[in-house]
Amino acid sequence: MNEIIKAMESRRSIRQFKAKMPRKEDLQQIVEAGLYAANGMGKQAVITLVITNKELRDKLAKVNAQIAGWEDDFDPFYGAPAVLIVLADKAHFTRIYDGSLVMGNMMLAAHSLGLGSIWIHRAKEEFETNEWKKLLADLGIQGNWEGIGHCAVGYAEGETPQAAKRKDGRVFWVE
Repeated sequence: MNEIIKAMESRRSIRQFKAKMPRKEDLQQIVEAGLYAANGMGKQAVITLVITNKELRDKLAKVNAQIAGWEDDFDPFYGAPAVLIVLADKAHFTRIYDGSLVMGNMMLAAHSLGLGSIWIHRAKEEFETNEWKKLLADLGIQGNWEGIGHCAVGYAEGETPQAAKRKDGRVFWVE
């Protein structure tokens, strides 16, 4: 079987991570894979924030949990030490699709490097607040950005979950 298809079929969302930080080189490769995702009209209107600072990561987790209505001590990133936040330029009508493709590429890249990942939502709500818009401004990022998702990345704790059986009746051929 083709290695890319094999990776697509074997990648799973991980919900328990070790505290050990992935190598910076691996995180760079994951982000690079995201940069090569297909995008509408070749605009490349998606950016990625790489959060490895524990204090900022924990603050982000707390805000994310509050948005979801969870207890403050719940970690929506499941202990992953690195969080890659995908944002897309609000001026581009393909932003959600483009950002989603970036997320998919990054999760497959993480898997190919022996790392686990999971897509966590609520980036949209976070980056609608002044606090997180200020973070972008402090980083010198200009423009109007919409949060697409968080790709939480790290070393999986425990076994990789098994794939659920694929539902029947989801493919229709028109020949």
